[in-house]
Amino acid sequence: MLRYTLMRLGIFVGCLVVVWGLVYSGVAPRGLGDSNGMWVVMLALVVSAPISFVVLRKERDRASIQVVERVDRMKSNLEANRNQEDEAADAASAKTSSKASATTSGEVPSDVSGAQSRTA
Repeated sequence: MLRYTLMRLGIFVGCLVVVWGLVYSGVAPRGLGDSNGMWVVMLALVVSAPISFVVLRKERDRASIQVVERVDRMKSNLEANRNQEDEAADAASAKTSSKASATTSGEVPSDVSGAQSRTA
């Protein structure tokens, strides 16, 4: 991904230098009033976009594959974490429900320490 970004930036800088040279030499218009810098940057963006679209096609495909793999890995990790949380919540609710059923039936849960009722 970084490689694609740097290549795209390189194409833009190259176009910026060429457009600046054309504007400086008078081949391209200078813009209106004080807008010369903005004009050069905008023209360089317009020229560099289709060039990078065509030239960097393979690199863009590689970058998109990396992004898709990263997203899939994050989704699987998130699903694994959800499953762990669900299992822990199920185990806790099962333990709580077994304690509740034991106390409603008159039994004392085995893990409760302290006073237990004595029946004579």
